[in-house]
Amino acid sequence: MEISIAAEKLFMLGALPVTNALLIGAIVSVLLILLTQKVLASWKEVPHGVQNLLEAAVDGVVSLLEGIMQDRAMARKFFPLIATIFLFILFSNWAGLLPGLGTVGLAHENAAGHATIIPFLRSTSADLNFTLGLSLAVVLMIQITGIMALGIRGYAAKFLIAPWHKPYGLGTIMGLLELVSEFAKILSFAFRLFGNVFAGEILLTVMLHLVPYFVPLPFLALEVFVGFIQAAVFAMLTAVFLKMATVPAEH
Repeated sequence: MEISIAAEKLFMLGALPVTNALLIGAIVSVLLILLTQKVLASWKEVPHGVQNLLEAAVDGVVSLLEGIMQDRAMARKFFPLIATIFLFILFSNWAGLLPGLGTVGLAHENAAGHATIIPFLRSTSADLNFTLGLSLAVVLMIQITGIMALGIRGYAAKFLIAPWHKPYGLGTIMGLLELVSEFAKILSFAFRLFGNVFAGEILLTVMLHLVPYFVPLPFLALEVFVGFIQAAVFAMLTAVFLKMATVPAEH
């Protein structure tokens, strides 16, 4: 067994190295698109059966976002973004827990000449490249949302405060700290998601190699729960920061 922080390369697609995390992310994306199209194709004006449950779930999430954002129009506007983030992270986390985690893959010989396995299954969230990229995209969306809501000058007023404004100098310092916190969100988002999911995969891999039967089941159940919580935390923090970006500096 060999544990790697970086996602392992499975094969090359032209000049693009395809890693196990990238493969899982692509499969999850395609499945979510197909599932969404299937649901929309069977959508009825008068709901029944599963559609009732889906509509109740959507309405519940929109109501939750309304409670966070204090604005139903804003909740409905950002629902597709936040729901997409949640579903993608959730299913990519759970895909890494399927049977074969750390035990099924390509034969590989490491630098020391020992035979190891490059596993086919690795959660996309266990790849720091993905979590950094997703975090950067979300933080960029937050800045764009703030600028669209307040204008460039109004949004900049949250960070660039003249030192002669009362309380003298303190506003300038707080504005700079707020600016630093915007960049810190990228690292906070990325490392929280990566650290929790990657640590869980290591734990399961170790347990599967040490005691392959029954003993890993409680840890597997725990990681199913952790995968859900991490997806929910990422999505809810996105909603909170989107709302905060639209609040004027005076408020």
